[in-house]
Amino acid sequence: MDNRLRDRARTASNESQEVTSTEWVAINMTEQEEDLILRMHKLVGDWWTLIAGRIPDRKPEEIERFWIMRQRKELSKRQKRDY
Repeated sequence: MDNRLRDRARTASNESQEVTSTEWVAINMTEQEEDLILRMHKLVGDWWTLIAGRIPDRKPEEIERFWIMRQRKELSKRQKRDY
């Protein structure tokens, strides 16, 4: 198989596995985990790997997804309050 076909096949398989944020299942975090994520994010920003290293059994992808979903919820609350 030449390189172009291999690259095209690889791209097609990656695209089919992609999940949009509207299809995400909520990540349940304990209060302590949420607090630690908030404090760590203030200190280091979007370094999900670094933050996940401080929380046992959590992957960077879970931390980032939790953060994105939390920010969306906060934005929604602000928009409703402004109306």
